[in-house]
Amino acid sequence: MLPHTSRLVGRQGIPRSARGVGLVELMVVVLIISMLMAVAVPSYQRVRKRAQAAALVNDLRVYAAVFQAYSHENGVWPADTAAGVVPTGITSQELRTDVWTHPTPVGGKFKWDYNAVPSPGVPRAAIGLADTSDAPLIMDPDLFAMMDEALDDGNLTTGSFIFPGPDGYPIYILEP
Repeated sequence: MLPHTSRLVGRQGIPRSARGVGLVELMVVVLIISMLMAVAVPSYQRVRKRAQAAALVNDLRVYAAVFQAYSHENGVWPADTAAGVVPTGITSQELRTDVWTHPTPVGGKFKWDYNAVPSPGVPRAAIGLADTSDAPLIMDPDLFAMMDEALDDGNLTTGSFIFPGPDGYPIYILEP
């Protein structure tokens, strides 16, 4: 009968480490985990950026429809407002005011831009994303390019979605 031992028969001649796990084994495990993270993190960031762009595009389309309906019903656009402020005459039933007044997925807040007196290079009616003291806007041209592809022509300098707009922030133009 074999003596009772916790080691396998073929490994009995190999010296045993007193610490249990050797440095080489630990380094191999760390290397494998770091390689997995190197592959997973960029994928996660791409998926997250696409989700942020999709949420913003959806909000801009919904808000554009609300402002256009207001314009058709009243014959004028709502008055200009600061970032995060719901324009006068727009109700919470028409506009999701909780989303409008809170930071967007990329920071900043939605802003209604209306210039009663048209001037060259400034759109007459637009929805913008603006930086605020409590919600700084993350200026991510790649994210804005994704949004432009979904909303417009894929070129940030032309069309209805522009970055940078006249005030340096992205805008979605409803009336040029």
